Amino acid sequence: MEPWLKAALGYIPQWLGYQMRLAEQPGAVLAIAHKGKPVFEQAFGQADIAKDLALSPRHRFRVASHSKSFTAAGILKLREQGRLGLDDPAGRHVKGLHPAVAKATIAQLLSHSAGIIRDGTDSDQWLDRRPFLSEGELRAALAEAPAIDANTRFKYSNHGFGLAGLVIEAVTGEPYNAWIKREIVETAKLEETQPDIDSVDLARMASGHSGKQPLGRRVMIPGRNSTGALAAATGFVSTARDLTRFFASLDPAAKSSVLTAASRREMVRAQWRSPHSSIDLRYGLGLMIGRSAGWDWFGHGGAFQGFISRTAMMPEASLTLSLVTNAIEGPASIWAAGVTEILRRFAREGAPARRLADWTGRWWSIWRSVDLVPMGDKVLVAHPELANPFEVATEISVAGRDHGRLALANGFDSHGEAVHRLRNARGDVTAIRLGGGEYQREAKLAADMEKRYGKRR
Repeated sequence: MEPWLKAALGYIPQWLGYQMRLAEQPGAVLAIAHKGKPVFEQAFGQADIAKDLALSPRHRFRVASHSKSFTAAGILKLREQGRLGLDDPAGRHVKGLHPAVAKATIAQLLSHSAGIIRDGTDSDQWLDRRPFLSEGELRAALAEAPAIDANTRFKYSNHGFGLAGLVIEAVTGEPYNAWIKREIVETAKLEETQPDIDSVDLARMASGHSGKQPLGRRVMIPGRNSTGALAAATGFVSTARDLTRFFASLDPAAKSSVLTAASRREMVRAQWRSPHSSIDLRYGLGLMIGRSAGWDWFGHGGAFQGFISRTAMMPEASLTLSLVTNAIEGPASIWAAGVTEILRRFAREGAPARRLADWTGRWWSIWRSVDLVPMGDKVLVAHPELANPFEVATEISVAGRDHGRLALANGFDSHGEAVHRLRNARGDVTAIRLGGGEYQREAKLAADMEKRYGKRR
């Protein structure tokens, strides 16, 4: 493992653990792969808050729209076998469609440009008020006119991917779940992934949870419901580790994959930009495409009742990360972006010089906590409460064992002032002074605050 990556992986759980504590989230699992091989995996928090059950990396999560990437891979596999074409109209393979829906191409289904309604006229399955659609209900919806003309803009559609699942069934003569499990999941050697909940050992499932409002507390949202005819859009159950393995294999440069390099290039090629958004997010074939911390990435997100997830593969760095959470407002995409920022900063600055290795730790004042994070020839003063802990990080230039100066800080901070580490009689570092302010260990500050301001009632 490259030294900078090892150093980054040392800090990431410190930051993410603080974010978990700050956001009061039930649980999260982060996995990271480098060059397709797992290099980090850690669970935080609980699998079920009612049972006070600790979360493990082996717990399964509903990963929802990650399913679309598996479905798109399945379509590309059939294309490689000469059994369909991306320009085939959907009606060539599936009968009973509205004439305009029948004309939509398979590529339009996979790129969300077929104009098909997103979730139907009654989408209360997403509010946990009704079951997901049966095949008959999906077919009835697809017999209705599309919401807008095809090929006019990006318009996300779970029904469109449900139709892609029907295409796979028509071409293969097999149920979608059985075929995709054998030809994609098992071929990719994913041991913790299923196309829907029906074949999952429920004892291995993490429980979903609500947000804290409007009740003022979280309640469990089981997330055990089958997705029926929409498994191709949202049914998948997986782990962060399996997701990193699969999405790493979709990199056109990957040495091993269920698809040819040509098919992977087709999947990761941006087809449409999401309009009316402040975020420059694009979509390929079953893949979201974006840029974070200066690295291009492709991957997908997932939102299911009680579960939010995000996976991103960054070809330039040969890194893939997946972050799964078990709360309905779990900030998976924000945290995934934060992890990317940490990785990118370490990649740019390099592993810390040996003389700086012990300039670490979290330090507290009544105003905030800060993390000392050495990298390259400097020590950064990171802010773990921020989505990017290095966004406004001050840089310390270390001049001796326990002293240095704030070599770079914003104009409202203590730029140019001294830094000191304070030690006890045993030689342990017990506090730091950044400019004129002293920061202590958490336990020491907590005890001091109780003494000065009174214990919590």
